[in-house]
Amino acid sequence: MEDVFRTLGYENVRQAEKTADEGRDVIMEEVVDGTRRAIVVECKHTGTVGRPVVQKLHSAIATFDFDGPKRGMVVTTGRFTSPAQEYADRLQQNNDPHPIELLDGEDLREIADEIGLDLYNGRIEILCDETLRPYDPATDLDAPIQEAFHDIENIEAADLPTPHSAVTFRPVVAVTADTNAVFETSVGVIHRINDQTRFVAHAERGQPQVVDENVATLVTENLHATVVLDSEQLGEIFDEVEERRFGQTQTGYKEWTVERLQQHHTTTVTYTGDNNVTYNKTCEPNLSDISVQSIEPVFLPEVRQMTEIQEYTYPYEYYAAGPSRVTAEDGIHQCVYCDTSGVDETYTYCPNCGAIACSTHIKTERLEGEPICTGCAVTERFALKTKYFYDGQNLEAFREEYADMPLHEKTMENKWLAGGSVVATLLLVVGLLVIGGII
Repeated sequence: MEDVFRTLGYENVRQAEKTADEGRDVIMEEVVDGTRRAIVVECKHTGTVGRPVVQKLHSAIATFDFDGPKRGMVVTTGRFTSPAQEYADRLQQNNDPHPIELLDGEDLREIADEIGLDLYNGRIEILCDETLRPYDPATDLDAPIQEAFHDIENIEAADLPTPHSAVTFRPVVAVTADTNAVFETSVGVIHRINDQTRFVAHAERGQPQVVDENVATLVTENLHATVVLDSEQLGEIFDEVEERRFGQTQTGYKEWTVERLQQHHTTTVTYTGDNNVTYNKTCEPNLSDISVQSIEPVFLPEVRQMTEIQEYTYPYEYYAAGPSRVTAEDGIHQCVYCDTSGVDETYTYCPNCGAIACSTHIKTERLEGEPICTGCAVTERFALKTKYFYDGQNLEAFREEYADMPLHEKTMENKWLAGGSVVATLLLVVGLLVIGGII
């Protein structure tokens, strides 16, 4: 409810003290015709709210310490009984100095929908229809895949099949907060914090998780260029579209931010006292020292494209913001036979089976002279050297060819063997010449 009232424009919205609240859950203020008025709110997450709750709040308003006019509000996710509604109506009709407004679950849902919040299982969730661009409208949707395959040897991007493309819109919040704290002892100021923090966190169900620096930069640099999330329209572009829900309230993210920054800025300071003794003091900022300036919700598109080539499927996953993106998973620059991965390695495509392999697992097919991976090649040793073939038919063809080769050509099928034979022959000749006294 804090989120709802704050978004509606009420001022100084805060929760009342948890102990002995006397029916006061939220306290806030409004300015009407130049006059500031306090509003005391009672919140109920129940099926029905009866007249005693409204009467109790009326008494709580009367005893609330505020220098000015006051009114009340009861908000429930359920409904009000007839006696409760009649009591509130009578206060209005009698011009009571402390009138009470009633908002039931239906009213609350309408208000929340108007201001971009959603009541879900008794919680006010963030509703957001703004997203970073899931693709670059100036290029083809498959452009990132074609770019990723660009440096894979022995394959042309134009020959790639159309990948299966899915997009998941992941909720994130961009948070800006200030921390200002001064720590003093008898010797004066020993530590000072004056810091503004801006970070981005995944905002799905469960504990928020801060995104890495590259993803945070992607979000913050593109917040000015968001578009409306239209799942129906995007369904005509992507094969699958999924939209996740925000997992907490704005207040929940605010409290998490404050606790996180409090832990982050807590440090132990060593200082020397007046008595020339060294002391250690833990400097932990108070919650009031941390001020959350803004919490900006937005959807971050996570695009996953799967390219199926013969026996293999290559995933490529990235966070998108129009033409900008941050790679989350690159299954293209990764050998299918070992742990070699990363764009700094050399990879070659095997047209025989569709494998992408590192230089260790790519050989040259003997008859065709084209690359073939070690996983699908048929092998046999000729001139003590292993040869690689696309299939048994190619192997059989080379056997016949090899059988007809003269000895020197057969020897050349193993260049190391041929080279070694030449060296051995030269050494033998030199040895004979030395023995004969010729040299």
